[in-house]
Amino acid sequence: TYVGELGWELHVPIAATGKVFDALMAAGKAHGIRPVGYRALESLRLEKGYRAWGSDITPNDTPLEAGLGWAVKLRKNTDFVGRKALEKATGKEPTKRFAGFTVDNPETVLVGRETILRNGEPVGYLTSGGYGYTVEKNIGYGYVRNADGLGDEFLASGDYELVVAMERTPAKIHLEAMYDPAGKIKA
Repeated sequence: TYVGELGWELHVPIAATGKVFDALMAAGKAHGIRPVGYRALESLRLEKGYRAWGSDITPNDTPLEAGLGWAVKLRKNTDFVGRKALEKATGKEPTKRFAGFTVDNPETVLVGRETILRNGEPVGYLTSGGYGYTVEKNIGYGYVRNADGLGDEFLASGDYELVVAMERTPAKIHLEAMYDPAGKIKA
């Protein structure tokens, strides 16, 4: 699911949503079921590193830049729009890469569009942000850019800051999900 845990997404006719909701709540009462809001779901997806369409990933971002190369089956003989461009880019360091960031100051609120600095120089901006209640950190995601390529070593070697409300705050870069990066925890 979009929150990174074992779950289900139900697609039901609008006219049936009230009855389905009531039935689910009744069936789950003994197990402590309760409704959650958008911000809870957003927090969980940030911790799990899931990308949001329209902010974290857009038609201007390739799966390789977005860290989603695993989802593209280039070894299969299936044609799709953009295949040739991805084949050409495979094996080369991209000049733009999606990465996660955390800040230790609990008063720093990340919402997206904050400038990313590497060694004092602007290299990108956050595309989304929020608080991760499980990891107890403010989390932001965005793209780091470098015309000479962005290997893991380059990304890990810099000192990062985020410009939040005109103030620089130290940040730590994350190239994996902050919660259960290997997908080993089962709900």
